[in-house]
Amino acid sequence: MAKYNKMETAYFAGGCFWCLDAVFRRVTGVSACISGYAGGTKESPSYEEVSAGSSGYAETVKLEYDRTVITYDDLLSIFFYIHNPTELNRQGHDIGAQYRSVVFYADPEQKKAAEKIIETLKASGDYDKPIVTEVRPLNQFYSAEDYHQDYFEHNLSDPYCAFVIAPKVEKFKAAFKKFYKE
Repeated sequence: MAKYNKMETAYFAGGCFWCLDAVFRRVTGVSACISGYAGGTKESPSYEEVSAGSSGYAETVKLEYDRTVITYDDLLSIFFYIHNPTELNRQGHDIGAQYRSVVFYADPEQKKAAEKIIETLKASGDYDKPIVTEVRPLNQFYSAEDYHQDYFEHNLSDPYCAFVIAPKVEKFKAAFKKFYKE
């Protein structure tokens, strides 16, 4: 296992956390990826409460990464590439506020970086619809139940994994070869 030196944390929500988790676990420099919930106010929400869509929480991943190996800007680039930031409160067939696109920042530098990439993406003309990704301070993060952690690896034959997550992983691998770890 690689030794990591300058550890930092990032939080992203962009649809089902299983999809984000499957990609970010394969990013060089990311030492941990935890599926969980952010953006709500109730203490210790359950998956049932979050998936009902009225808790205020978004399915989120917490990344621990070595900034000497991969930058926060690189993580933002991957995040915006692997999900659709123009879909409000959904990603594909996953519908509800719990699937919204959010960058939860932990400090002012992360906020500035997220706002900058969003402005760059808006100016690029690559999107037909407005970018709806929220940039919000991280107030609290709760880890999801154990069965959600590394879901893709443990459920490769699941149809959702095969037909939704696997193509996202391949898309990431093709576009970000220098950051892909086996």
